[in-house]
Amino acid sequence: MKVILRNPKREVQVAGGRRVKDVLRELEIIPETVLVIRGDTLVTADQMVTDDDTIELRPVMSGGSASRGAPRGEASGEMIGDAS
Repeated sequence: MKVILRNPKREVQVAGGRRVKDVLRELEIIPETVLVIRGDTLVTADQMVTDDDTIELRPVMSGGSASRGAPRGEASGEMIGDAS
């Protein structure tokens, strides 16, 4: 089975006929850190993959700002306008 990895982008061959979580364990990848995609479909850790499959592992991304959506100055403690 072909596994396409990112960061860095590379391809590896591993044996199929087992669950996704077993493939991830072999590659020393924590299941919660990647999305596993076969074709156009997300695959769960308990699903089986075969020698003929190609799966892609995409890293899970998250982020944002603590003050996102808050009015300017409110979350940051920044003073707005004249305080007198």
